Amino acid sequence: MRRMRALVVAHDHTSPIGPIGEQLERRGYQLEHFLAIPPEHFDAPGIAVDFPDFTAYDAVVVLGAIWSVYDEATIGAWIHDEIAQVRAADAAGVPVLGICFGGQVLAAAHGGSVERAAHAEIGWTDVHSVDESVVPGGPWFQWHFDRWVTPPDAELLASNGAAPQAFALRRNLAVQFHPELTGASLLGWLDNGGYAGARAAGFDAGMMLTETDRLQADAAGRAALLVDGFLDRIAPR
Repeated sequence: MRRMRALVVAHDHTSPIGPIGEQLERRGYQLEHFLAIPPEHFDAPGIAVDFPDFTAYDAVVVLGAIWSVYDEATIGAWIHDEIAQVRAADAAGVPVLGICFGGQVLAAAHGGSVERAAHAEIGWTDVHSVDESVVPGGPWFQWHFDRWVTPPDAELLASNGAAPQAFALRRNLAVQFHPELTGASLLGWLDNGGYAGARAAGFDAGMMLTETDRLQADAAGRAALLVDGFLDRIAPR
């Protein structure tokens, strides 16, 4: 029997897939990783990116990024290619899980939009779920300055006072938070400019690390449930 393949699209070198990938592997998926922006271009990401064919896989996970979907002046035209790949996956029935920036890509691809949020969310925040069988309620870790406008045909699955937090549309699931986060990946973000970014936005990085040590085990369990919800409730649609 052919083993199922899941494409993991990372936009930078500091964002591993963490417990999301672990649960996909437990569910029988072979992960294939694609890095859009290599380390040497992290500070100037407006390069040509040759994305793999999303329709060649059984599932796709699109991870986060520090950039904005609408900031073509910084990231260049590759965002249009990625949006086109997400649309092609949808047309082919390939399920896509979009995380943070990846969720915003899904929104932009399917009739929604992305805008600057009224205020940043950085750290552990409560998320209210309307369907715990797909998206377990928080706390979930957040790091975003933008928010999506939910596509008109999508089903809103979770939210809080700052932003829509999850939607489903056909075989696609978008989440605004970071279920893939671990203490190690948070340290990677902080060491790659995140300390300054959090401080400038008024957030305490030390407190985030302490909270992550306390909450990450429970969050990893909920991340596994999120993958199950994606595969069992969204992907079969």
